[in-house]
Amino acid sequence: PYRISFSCLPASWHFSLSPLVLPRLLLPSFRQLLLFGLLVGLLGLLYLLLVTGKGQDSWIRKDNYFHRHLARVTDVEATDTSNPNLNYGLVVDCGSSGSRVFVYCWPQHNGNPHDLLDIRQMRDQHRKPVVMKIKPGISELAKTPEKASDYIHPLLSFAAQHIPKHKHQETPLYILCTAGMRVLPDSQQEALLEDLRTDIPVHFNFLFSDSHVEVISGKQEGVYAWIGINFVLGRDLDAVVEVQVPGGDQQEALVRKRTAGVLDMGGVSTQIAYEVPKTVSFASPQQEEVAKNLLAEFNLGCDAHRTEHVYRVYVSTFLGFGGNAARQRYEESIVRNTLTKNKLLGQHVGETAESPLLDPCLPTDLQDEVGPATQKLHLRGTGDFDHCRQVLQPFLNRTNETHSSLNGIYQPPIDYPNSQFYGFSEFYYCTEDVLRMGGDFNSSKYSVAAKGYCATQWRSLKERFDSGLYASHADVHRLKYQCFKSAWMYEVFHSGFSFPIDYKNLRTALLVYDKEVQWTLGAILYRTRFLPLRDIQQETLKGVHAHWHHSFSFVNNHYLFLACFLVVLLSILLYLLRLRRIHSCTTQRCTPSTVEWLEEGLGSPSLPITL
Repeated sequence: PYRISFSCLPASWHFSLSPLVLPRLLLPSFRQLLLFGLLVGLLGLLYLLLVTGKGQDSWIRKDNYFHRHLARVTDVEATDTSNPNLNYGLVVDCGSSGSRVFVYCWPQHNGNPHDLLDIRQMRDQHRKPVVMKIKPGISELAKTPEKASDYIHPLLSFAAQHIPKHKHQETPLYILCTAGMRVLPDSQQEALLEDLRTDIPVHFNFLFSDSHVEVISGKQEGVYAWIGINFVLGRDLDAVVEVQVPGGDQQEALVRKRTAGVLDMGGVSTQIAYEVPKTVSFASPQQEEVAKNLLAEFNLGCDAHRTEHVYRVYVSTFLGFGGNAARQRYEESIVRNTLTKNKLLGQHVGETAESPLLDPCLPTDLQDEVGPATQKLHLRGTGDFDHCRQVLQPFLNRTNETHSSLNGIYQPPIDYPNSQFYGFSEFYYCTEDVLRMGGDFNSSKYSVAAKGYCATQWRSLKERFDSGLYASHADVHRLKYQCFKSAWMYEVFHSGFSFPIDYKNLRTALLVYDKEVQWTLGAILYRTRFLPLRDIQQETLKGVHAHWHHSFSFVNNHYLFLACFLVVLLSILLYLLRLRRIHSCTTQRCTPSTVEWLEEGLGSPSLPITL
């Protein structure tokens, strides 16, 4: 018989095996060996895809979840100013009623060109945001522009005290002026800005240049607000959207995280801002010209050639469409119309409390007076929510033109099923202060609650208010005009901006993660977008090594296992091929009689085979 010897020091074992006993599987053909190897290789690859892919995805998902929630905790921790790798930045918001300085900080960039700077608001040792406000607005100095730098000095001194002195030289300072400065003549604007450009570098050592102080447009302010809110919300936005990159090939599409739209209704104006992922078409050249002033295209990334952070955002502000301004327009209208009607028909409706004008937008039996002192009009509420909505529709100033919203202004189409919007200010107050429905907005439930509130007797509403059943910051003014504002918000949202009645992706909020998000956060994110280039260049080499080491710790263990598995498989295949070759050589040496002898199952001379 063949003798196969296995040797293992310090002892050896020997046994003999007859060719007839040797299974045919140990003497396969080359084709069988090849098929067997391919089958095992495919099984190994399947294992790699299923096990390591699932494990890696799970690990990344858990890691993102951990960091996402850890970020919320660290956001409210005191800033460690002793950290040498921490960078700082200042933004001064020069508004109409006052100016505020915001101090931001961020760690060294991680070197990944796909990531933005992790900018957060600086917090003092008491964990309070480092913010300071002064009054009045800088526009009040229009006639004395030489005092502008003295006006801003307390804000910058306050910020300088919180930032380590050795960091001042590399801390960028931006002074951005908004509504109050926009109404001034250009010559007065420039005189104020020039005084800041000249004097600030003399007294402070911040990173400051002429371009760091300017008057920004309402469009820029809206874009900065959108950037800031989406930067904070981006940690929890997991849905994706297909984007046609602005300025690129029309066929080029990029799939990335979906952004959130922003709705903000103040007392005077209403603003909407959202990303327009698809290239838009226009109904007329005039509409295209208007759209150019409403669409902003910008790149938040540090590399102008990368498209993952290129956004096309629609921003529009509607003056006179805020909650208080809308009520004022409504009252002026009913006073004007009623007086005209009384004069023509010889009536006296609303001239006395005994013959009031019935107002569907006030709670039932609430009595109110509107109009100038010489033309006072007495109102009494009927609390009819649906009727109120109908009489408010003309104040939206809608037109029949396609893709238009309030005042007939152009509005790009919204992919409502794949969208998410956040409503701030009056959107939140209308749903939460009295109705206690803040958060996820449900139009049908909101409508039922608003109808119930409007139809309730004013006396009962006042009793509930005195019992503390409403929000702590709700006042009598809120109670009086909640019915009107509920109807106005409903109409602006559904009729003005054309959101479907069954739209489920609006969330009303006052804060984002328990803190107010200012447009200044978006401003510093945009204006410091090129700073990571320095860190990326420094971290390129060691970043590659760190990435390899990190990946190896989890993923490459599976590759190592697969490599060992393939080595063992190859060894087995080589052994079988050698065994087959030896068998073939032995068969060729045998005589015909010997072969017959073997076939008859008789003994044969022993042949040593040593491995």
